[in-house]
Amino acid sequence: MNRIRKIFKSRSTVHTNEELSSAIKNITGLKPKDICLYETAFTHKSMGLKTDVGFPQSYERLEFLGDAILGAVIAEYIFNEVPSGDEGYLTKMRSKIVSREHLNELGQDFGLIKYAKTQVPTRNFGANIHGNLFEALVGAVYLDRGYVTCKKFICKKVVVPYVDIEKLEGKVISYKSLLIEWCQKHKKKFDYNTYEDSGADDVKHFSVKLTIDKKVISKARATSKKKAEEKASKRAYFALQDKF
Repeated sequence: MNRIRKIFKSRSTVHTNEELSSAIKNITGLKPKDICLYETAFTHKSMGLKTDVGFPQSYERLEFLGDAILGAVIAEYIFNEVPSGDEGYLTKMRSKIVSREHLNELGQDFGLIKYAKTQVPTRNFGANIHGNLFEALVGAVYLDRGYVTCKKFICKKVVVPYVDIEKLEGKVISYKSLLIEWCQKHKKKFDYNTYEDSGADDVKHFSVKLTIDKKVISKARATSKKKAEEKASKRAYFALQDKF
């Protein structure tokens, strides 16, 4: 693993190796062997760091790796926990557990954002930064301690406190998909009228007006079109809940 050449001061708090090592131990229950892996796991690309051979260095590669490891561990857990579940059921349950919303919640609960090294004010990040950092942390633990230890970390810190199969079975992954499916089934015309609506905000926002059969059912506003449409769909779902 390539090393970060040096740690630059950023708009977030700069932590020493000892502070970061202590934080990682508190979060994961594991003492880091290679602290450089964890430094990388909390480094945003805005820092402009490079590896020894000149490649960009940030948490994004570890995020990719952590996503795969997390998915494998959760898939094994569901496979063993629900022996009656078919492929479709297992896939849906895994998607619910490793959903972006759930990963963001995990990252927030662990307070990972305060360890991020970035040149961008953390208030300007969307909610996904929390989940991204959590996945990068999983990737770092995997490279530092191996699959078996990483699996134990995920089971102890994610599965045991957060995963409830019965509750997850009734959890909606995408309100937009649910709404579109309902509209198509009942031959109703729907439209998501989405437009940029930043106003006085520092971060770009989008507003959406959801109509069904030319009637406005809900409105919403968020930092991306996808989020705004999902929020509007959720509001429409509850507004029309007696019809679903």
